[in-house]
Amino acid sequence: MQLLVLGLNHKTAPVAMRERLAFGATDLPMALQSLKTLCEGAVIVSTCNRTELYILAFEQESLKNLSERLIAWLADFKNLSANQVAEHLYIYENNLALTHWVRVASGLDSMILGEPQILGQIKQAVELAKQQNNIPKKLSWIIQQVFATAKLVRNETKVGSQAVSLGFAAAKLVTQIFNKPQNNTLLVVAAGEMNRLVATNLAGLGISRVIICNRSLERANILANELATHGRTIDVVSLDQLANVLPQADIITSCSGSLHALIDKNMVKHALKIRRHQPMLMIDLAVPRDIEPSVGDLDDVYLYSIDDLQHVIAGNLEQRRQAAVEAELLVSQQVVNIERKMIEKSVGQHIGVYREQAHAHANELLQHALHRIATGDNAEQVVIELTHKLTQTLTHAPSKMLRAVASEESAETAHFISEQLTQAFR
Repeated sequence: MQLLVLGLNHKTAPVAMRERLAFGATDLPMALQSLKTLCEGAVIVSTCNRTELYILAFEQESLKNLSERLIAWLADFKNLSANQVAEHLYIYENNLALTHWVRVASGLDSMILGEPQILGQIKQAVELAKQQNNIPKKLSWIIQQVFATAKLVRNETKVGSQAVSLGFAAAKLVTQIFNKPQNNTLLVVAAGEMNRLVATNLAGLGISRVIICNRSLERANILANELATHGRTIDVVSLDQLANVLPQADIITSCSGSLHALIDKNMVKHALKIRRHQPMLMIDLAVPRDIEPSVGDLDDVYLYSIDDLQHVIAGNLEQRRQAAVEAELLVSQQVVNIERKMIEKSVGQHIGVYREQAHAHANELLQHALHRIATGDNAEQVVIELTHKLTQTLTHAPSKMLRAVASEESAETAHFISEQLTQAFR
């Protein structure tokens, strides 16, 4: 297979080292170009949690020697010593390398078990490697198998089906309550970091309108720029306009840090009246709470506190852990299947070469025989000699192979091959 994985992640290296070994838009193309002298193909995956080199070695390359050269290359490229780098690295070869790649693509090696973003990040890394002509046919085939297996793991198990972050949990609630989130309006009360993450996940559902309500309009505009996409309307208002914009919102996420509730029961009652009691999903991420708990008693209001979301996440994470056992088994089975396909593919290529050589040799013998007949040699004798030479050619390689198999005490294999060869003439 000649596949090698060399890298580090959140389990093996602190964030300071991960930062130093990360690749960005500037140096990644240069790194891929530089790797061409060391290997046949390469993909570099670099995220906040991992930097990994997926390497297809040259045919006869020693993977151990290549590992040492790659460590030296990585250290030199990042202006570090090899010792500084090596202590944080893991190295996998062939079967283990393929297994690791599939596990990463399936979200089984992520900080958040089963998270889906890593597969997209790997696909982006592959696309960049293609642009740099770093993916030969053999590596492309392996990548296709990795992607197909990751898709199978997600379809056949529940390892990624449950929300395990506040943003994912909030997005899950939205899809459960609203059939078409793209038709809804999201109100973001306060533009702090936690609310930004949740709002980003919710906006990712395709929500067409966002209202950002914040004390500082400057900070609200920063979030507005992050959420801006073609066709989405974004309005920025000051916090004192909260009561006025509340009736326009189908989904509200709030995390202000205020010591007092910003949204009370009467305010929501008034909003519902204006909305003609269309449902409202309210997500209160603040401690102390931004939304009075009694709001949850109102009909047509779905109120969730940060504790509610944490309970959902805890239960979902346990479900993911249970599903991960099934996913790991599936990965192992699929890696065996990929290896089997790879062997069949390799054997098929060798058979093709063998047949071409046999055809060329037979044609050479035929032309020589025809020449002898044309110059007066006895035709019958020439045909007898041609038949003998062809038989010798056809039987030499299989006979040599059988002796080699038998000498290794593989009696059953030798018997099987013998049976298959003799059946060819029945």
